[in-house]
Amino acid sequence: MTTQQHFGWFLARGFGPQGWGYPSLDWDYDWTRPEIYQEAARTLEQAGFDLVIIEDAPSLGSAETIDLRVRHAFGGPKHDPLLLAPYLFQATTHLGVVPTVNPAAYLPYTAARQFAALQHLSGHRLGLNVVTDTGSARHFSDAAQLGHDEAYDRAEEWLAGVRALWRSWEPDALVADRETGVYADGSRMNAVRHRGRYFAFDGPLNALPLPNGEPAIVSPGGSGRGLGFAGANSDVQLALAPLHEESVRAYRAKIHDAAIAAGRRPSDIKILFAIQPVITSSAEEADRVVAASAHPDDAALVQIARKQSSDLETDLTALDLDRPIDPAVFGPHVSRGSIQRLIGDRGEDAPLRAHLTALARAGRIADRTGFVGTAEEFADLIEELGEWGNDGVLLWGDFHPVTLHRTLDELVPVLRRRGILRREYADGGLQANLRAF
Repeated sequence: MTTQQHFGWFLARGFGPQGWGYPSLDWDYDWTRPEIYQEAARTLEQAGFDLVIIEDAPSLGSAETIDLRVRHAFGGPKHDPLLLAPYLFQATTHLGVVPTVNPAAYLPYTAARQFAALQHLSGHRLGLNVVTDTGSARHFSDAAQLGHDEAYDRAEEWLAGVRALWRSWEPDALVADRETGVYADGSRMNAVRHRGRYFAFDGPLNALPLPNGEPAIVSPGGSGRGLGFAGANSDVQLALAPLHEESVRAYRAKIHDAAIAAGRRPSDIKILFAIQPVITSSAEEADRVVAASAHPDDAALVQIARKQSSDLETDLTALDLDRPIDPAVFGPHVSRGSIQRLIGDRGEDAPLRAHLTALARAGRIADRTGFVGTAEEFADLIEELGEWGNDGVLLWGDFHPVTLHRTLDELVPVLRRRGILRREYADGGLQANLRAF
């Protein structure tokens, strides 16, 4: 039996140079202007997507590695996604818009006030992708820099404070009685005096209450602490895991166990697995794409090395492709996990060429070795995920109209004919759409 699923798009480059490094750049959109994002948002809404999540990282990295981050626009520049959100709301009617926010950058009272305003202005379509990004915290204050788990502790205190402020007006505090002239009943407002480990502030909030639902909370963390945060706090969890049944079920079980431990229901959280498919017009074309990826030329390897250099803040392009990577080239700021994702199971004795070639290699959807295939083959995969209890998927890439149409033009009709992708939205905004099935 076909199961309807939720679909989202992850704007992987953030509010940055859409199309940079691709031929589609010659469509001559200006990434600093709203039009390219508005056109893309309208396409997603026409396709029946629930939400778009706008990635962000406020930092360009350490002073020694900034050039690696900006040289090919992989790590920057980026503008503030919160300020892009109103333009996307203006262009759409139902699509949820989820900018990334870091608790280190927003005082709880300011955050609660700004986000409440956007929730009202958008018709209750705001979401918040809450990240802890410890590397960016140094831009806000010396005290903002915390360890991995402690940054999650701060995020939980921050979110609890923001929610307390949103709820500082009781449901019947807003009177708006024209006959008596009474607009609000101050006795129905809660003071909210917060004195915590990381924040201290008083309420109540001077923004209107949110009777139709608070902004949806999204989280991306994959660590044990991150999964615990999601289980206790999130409406949507961004999942990165191998897409085979055992892995999918195990990941979902971890999130659900965390939700139950926090006194919530597993159904309170929608788990969306991130996928970047390459949709081809035929199986033969998919086979050609996969075959070509098995033997990348040096130019293709250098392009991959540029992206990895930005992520790792280490210049891999200066290294010999045919020699192993000396671990000493990675500074102490580079996480062991990031290095391991580059090295994989090939070991440190393998040459750099082997690591980059493995990253270049694509696989077929049809045999579940990768994500290259036809729209029908991708729909088969989504149906299979639904049989395993999956809530939905998050496609990702630039927010360029060419990227979206290349991915969605053939896929949307197939998904709709199979009953996987919604044709109609629920009334009530993003939370209502997430709860619709």
